[in-house]
Amino acid sequence: MKICFLASANSVHSYKWVKYFADSGHKVSWISFVENTQGQINGVDFYLIRKLFPFNLFELRNIVKKIKPDIFHAHYAGVNGFIASLVNFHPFVLTAWGSDVLMAGKHFLKKFFVKYALGKANLITCDAFHMKEAMVRMGVNENKIKIIYFGVDVEKFSPGMAEGKQGNKIISLRSLEPIYNIETLIRAVPIVLKDFSEVEFLVAGKGSEEQNLKNLAKDLGVLKSVKFVGLISQEKLPEYFKKSDIYVSTSLSDAGLASSTAEAMACGLPVIITDFGNNKDWVKDGESGFLIPLKNHEALAEKIVYLLKSSEKRFELGKNARKVIEEKNNYYVEMEKMEKLYADIIKLCVGCIP
Repeated sequence: MKICFLASANSVHSYKWVKYFADSGHKVSWISFVENTQGQINGVDFYLIRKLFPFNLFELRNIVKKIKPDIFHAHYAGVNGFIASLVNFHPFVLTAWGSDVLMAGKHFLKKFFVKYALGKANLITCDAFHMKEAMVRMGVNENKIKIIYFGVDVEKFSPGMAEGKQGNKIISLRSLEPIYNIETLIRAVPIVLKDFSEVEFLVAGKGSEEQNLKNLAKDLGVLKSVKFVGLISQEKLPEYFKKSDIYVSTSLSDAGLASSTAEAMACGLPVIITDFGNNKDWVKDGESGFLIPLKNHEALAEKIVYLLKSSEKRFELGKNARKVIEEKNNYYVEMEKMEKLYADIIKLCVGCIP
């Protein structure tokens, strides 16, 4: 197949999706409105469009017309989805990521753009049932919405311990933006340090809240125990998991299971995550991890201390978490499902007007 993706090239989700189909022998083109921070992929034709609307639409149309793909697939139902829908190429596949759909109802124009894009798509994918329900409430035909998880490479992300590992480490990989509420983690740090003074908290990612979080850690007197490590590449991420003892996500909102949470689970790490959305479908409290209330730093600290005191419980939760990902969120299985959906929609769209 000739597949053309419109997907942000600064996202690992885009990179993984594009790479799978390129590695599988398909002819893949990748168009992005932002710079590529994930790296080039062998055999993939990459196009960067820097222009603003409506000039980016004109350029996008010309590129798609030149490529003549069998599938035109946009990731994210917001800006990307709306502009892609205006190209009027079919079959048009659209993947919703989460906030694009879940937050659209709070703003009339955003809701209009998202509904328009969803309505133009021949096939829609998302990674959570509550997202599917939200789109159905917008008036989208549920029969054209399919659940496809982003998936984890369970071979790359597997249990193990880093050579020479020392001390206890807690890791957070969510972006430093308000929606991910890293503040709750920082506020939990002094409580944990009362019982375990040598614990190190690894806070990865970048975002608008970075300086505020550093200031908070300083004000709480815990800056020496909190290490802001910046963005971690996919190549280095497995090693960071192997250095860590517990994974934490304090997010206030997620679509399906966050990719970093799924990768931590695949690596056999016990996870402590917020009880939001579909998280409880993936993490059974006390069996494959712990669920905590939103913005509750005391509950978070309590679970961290509990796990640091019990290596047996950490192992048990991590083992069960790995099993969940192997059985329900395997990257290769999910992409094979997507490959079949592509083939099916191409057949259904014979006669569609590009």
